[in-house]
Amino acid sequence: MGGQKFEYDESGATYFYFVLSFLALILVPATFYYWPRKRKEDPAKQAEQCQCPQCKQKQIIIEQSQPYKKVKNFFIMLAIISGWVLFAVLAMKVSQFDYEMSNFDPYEILGLPPGATQAEIKKSYRKQSLILHPDKETGDEKAFMRLTKAYQALTDDEARRNWEKYGNPDGPGAMSFGIALPSWIVEKENSVWVLGLYALVFMVALPTAVGTWWYRSIRYSGEQVLLDTTQMYFYFCHKTPSMPLKRALMILAASCEFDKRHNSEIIERITDNEEVPMLLRELPNLGEKNKEQPLCRPYSIKARALLHAHLLRMRLPQDTLEVDRRYIVSRCPDLIVEMVNCVNQLIALAYARRIPRLPTIGTIENVMKLSPMIVQGLWEKKSPLLQLPYITDDHLKYFVNRKKPIKSLLQLAQLTGEERRHILRFLNDKQYEDVMKVLGNMPYIHFQVNTEVIDDENSTVVTAGAIVTVTVFLRRTNMKELFGDTSAKEKNTTKDDEEGCGETGENDKNDKNDKKDSQKRPVWMKQKKHAPAKKGKKPAPKQVKVVPAPVPAPASADKPKDREPKKKDEEGEESDEGSSDESGSYSEESGDESRDKSSPDAEDDDQWEKFQKRIQKRERLEGRSKSSHPVHCPYFPLEKQEYWWCYICDRKSNTLLTAPAHVTALVDTHELQLRFTAPRWPGLYTFACCLRSDSYIKMEQEQDMKLDVKAAAAVPAEHPQWDISDSDSENNDEGANESEFTTDDEVEEE
Repeated sequence: MGGQKFEYDESGATYFYFVLSFLALILVPATFYYWPRKRKEDPAKQAEQCQCPQCKQKQIIIEQSQPYKKVKNFFIMLAIISGWVLFAVLAMKVSQFDYEMSNFDPYEILGLPPGATQAEIKKSYRKQSLILHPDKETGDEKAFMRLTKAYQALTDDEARRNWEKYGNPDGPGAMSFGIALPSWIVEKENSVWVLGLYALVFMVALPTAVGTWWYRSIRYSGEQVLLDTTQMYFYFCHKTPSMPLKRALMILAASCEFDKRHNSEIIERITDNEEVPMLLRELPNLGEKNKEQPLCRPYSIKARALLHAHLLRMRLPQDTLEVDRRYIVSRCPDLIVEMVNCVNQLIALAYARRIPRLPTIGTIENVMKLSPMIVQGLWEKKSPLLQLPYITDDHLKYFVNRKKPIKSLLQLAQLTGEERRHILRFLNDKQYEDVMKVLGNMPYIHFQVNTEVIDDENSTVVTAGAIVTVTVFLRRTNMKELFGDTSAKEKNTTKDDEEGCGETGENDKNDKNDKKDSQKRPVWMKQKKHAPAKKGKKPAPKQVKVVPAPVPAPASADKPKDREPKKKDEEGEESDEGSSDESGSYSEESGDESRDKSSPDAEDDDQWEKFQKRIQKRERLEGRSKSSHPVHCPYFPLEKQEYWWCYICDRKSNTLLTAPAHVTALVDTHELQLRFTAPRWPGLYTFACCLRSDSYIKMEQEQDMKLDVKAAAAVPAEHPQWDISDSDSENNDEGANESEFTTDDEVEEE
């Protein structure tokens, strides 16, 4: 039996197999991910894009922001192609090597048919040896050795037996294990260089790379925002629980991303000493005399001035302040998301009594309002019609000076073609076509809300202190589907989709009255247990504080305004019944079926199916992408996708009930779940489920949810499952004397 042999094999099959496998592991994913692909534009979608001068200028700026893209793509393609060429050469060499080693046929080497005579073998060997002998001009040492082995295998008896038995005329060889590394690695004269290379790679380069990556990563949060910026947001949002819009903009401009000491991408120019003061003189009410740190620092004042100029759509010097404006504006959406998260965490800490001040719902909504303002380059109080191309403040008179003024994009879309063209008569046909493209591609959201109590016997009944799950169904359509359709309702109020979701709405006056009670605490945190009041009379509950140091409430706060008079209660109950019928239809039907079935196995199967559906829904809601629909935003320097915030709040107490869910994948339909704890005391409560866009102004929606909270059921003292028969109790008594564990004595007896 042959022995075993280990050797470094830099020229044999093992080395080539190693290099081939290594190349394949690199080339396959690199080709898939890094091969430059030219984005194929859909002609239909390209025809729907706006061709206004601002949009064309934006595309030029985006292309110019990547000047080395073509050169980079060329070198990437060259590297990938070279790798695949090397892979093909090595694969060809390995295939030839395997063929030579595994296909040793002496007849084929001598060029003779099987069964040739000895004379023919000698004649063929003599003829080919004259050609392949190394001393001849046409000689080939490797081929001559193969020829000699083939001749010996057919003429020598022992060599012939070895060939027939082992496939090799030399007999069985040693089992060789090749190490796919070059042999010079273990040579004595190269040991110093090899150790030096290992030390350089594993002791210097690798720790340096890991340390650099770690040092950079610990400076940022999950949204790639500097932790110093997040800490500043926490400080100011806690300091100002009722934050106005301009204060939020001032804090946004003070982000550390705009300071050169924290961000090396910031450019400080000598021309700023002249251009920034000139810009400050043109901007009123900028608050540059504020003495708070870091709001009074030069970088913060400059960023604030550029944001104000952006919202006023002012023209800036192209090579200096305009470049800075584009950079600052492009970073704002991520910073606003981080600020929303900070306010939300502060609200959670206030409810947990970890901090004394509770931020109001107005604070987090003002922060959310910053996002569409920055994306569209407009102040929040401006007309939403200015989001359309070619329309300026001078053109708004055409929309207002009519019998029924046009104040929203929905009202403009609902007009007939003739009326719309008459209002936009100041535009030519090409400009009018661009306006219709943009208006037609804007979103119109169908908003539906269902309320249930999961993991409860009756999921449609909300009891005090229960976990309420609100499932929000969103369906996006384009605004062009509403052209000439006057049946669609205005979506800014709470009156949309009343019939579809069974929820009642309130008009604008009630919404304004609700906002006046901004300092009141939630009703369920003010009430104490009391005897049920008579119909038509309101109980006067005492106030209970939410946090240790609450904001002082007005004198009228003692009245529970969530509770309405008798007539309104009856109307609310009717609408609430309709809502529960629709939102809980699946649960009621399945409950009726389960009650009709007498078999307990069928009930268990039904419950298992419900549980599986909930698990599948939860998995479906997780892992969403960040691609929805492009936004028309010519004043925003980057491509923007439509995102939305959805949350539940109490308008009467001005508090947030759920963390805002950031919807980033609303392509056609989307479903999300919001959970909050029901009030601790029974009664009829009105909450608002809000949907707010981060890309378009005046696209927010609200839908009222009336919860008829019932008293929690008493804990049962007896239950059929707890009944134990006499025979069971006797068996239990007998078994009570026996231990479930084996003692040492029992082990010895066995």
